[in-house]
Amino acid sequence: MKLAARDLAIPDRLCGVSFELEPGSITAICGPNGAGKSSLLEALAGLLQPDTGEVTLGGQSLRDMPPRDRAKGVGYLPQAHEIAWDVPVRSIVELGRMPHGDRLPDPVDRALRALDIGHLAHRRAQSLSGGETARVLLARVLAGEPRWILADEPLAALDIGHQIALLRHLRRAGARGAGVVLVLHDLAHAMNHADRAIVLDRGQIAADGACEDALDRDTIERVWKVPVRWIGEPGHRALVSG
Repeated sequence: MKLAARDLAIPDRLCGVSFELEPGSITAICGPNGAGKSSLLEALAGLLQPDTGEVTLGGQSLRDMPPRDRAKGVGYLPQAHEIAWDVPVRSIVELGRMPHGDRLPDPVDRALRALDIGHLAHRRAQSLSGGETARVLLARVLAGEPRWILADEPLAALDIGHQIALLRHLRRAGARGAGVVLVLHDLAHAMNHADRAIVLDRGQIAADGACEDALDRDTIERVWKVPVRWIGEPGHRALVSG
């Protein structure tokens, strides 16, 4: 089920953004601060309505989809990691099942294992560290088994071990047919773990394609205004200055 943006425009955020995403792959949305990355992800989730253009899922406009169907199709993790209720972690993760009207234990348990938080299941949410909170909220998204997983900077609060574990889990989700879209500031993570990169600059698409092309040296120097070069082998690249 394809996820597509058609000529999205939001004043001072996005201007004429269009692309089509295939399920079974990981797409990284990259760009400098203020480029429109979070706004684009919110629009793809149906949470921010563009002034013009539309987002479609399987050819149907998100605007016209019943909220429950949209929630089954698209799971969204915002950049801010906050839990308002001091309830057990498992109860937070079970909220991911609300669009399905159940609390099936298997997908909840899988999500807890995937984020390495099974041992936190009975902890109160407001006793968690920032990194633990981030993993709990992502587990809530995964428990809903959405067709598309949209996450805004999901690696930001995680240590390197949990970053790599999460990226591997998202790769497995893609292999099972889910679509994954990640806003990433770390261009090396995008290069090494994504199939495609969409580079935004001042609300417009500056590059779009395979990561080796969209995140090449010329594009990075043009968009981020810094001299860089890639070192290392494919899948293990590092970005260095100069």
